[in-house]
Amino acid sequence: MRIRALLLAGLIAVVPLTDAAAQSRGRDRDRDEAQSQDRREQPRGYPGQGLRDAPRSAPRADPGDIARRVQSGRPGRMLGVQERGGDYVVRWEYPGGRVSDIQVDGRSGRVRGDD
Repeated sequence: MRIRALLLAGLIAVVPLTDAAAQSRGRDRDRDEAQSQDRREQPRGYPGQGLRDAPRSAPRADPGDIARRVQSGRPGRMLGVQERGGDYVVRWEYPGGRVSDIQVDGRSGRVRGDD
């Protein structure tokens, strides 16, 4: 009789715990599904995405052409190209370590000058 009472008491204690654990798993699953839905709705980004996927209202200069124009006849090396307000900025390192931002027109690709 004592064993039955102990088993019954143990069962009574365990049932609410399993119910609470099941509810917790359900909340976690709902939260994970909501987060994965949010991730699916947001487009994935990648380096340089702004250069290629920017909304185009007029013909745009190609970043590769811009890099070649800036490099021609200029000593040093290019550190990177960035789009700013419809134009491009080429970061350039001259011999001796001086770094400059070179402004380039976003439509024509014409080099505007060094900063």
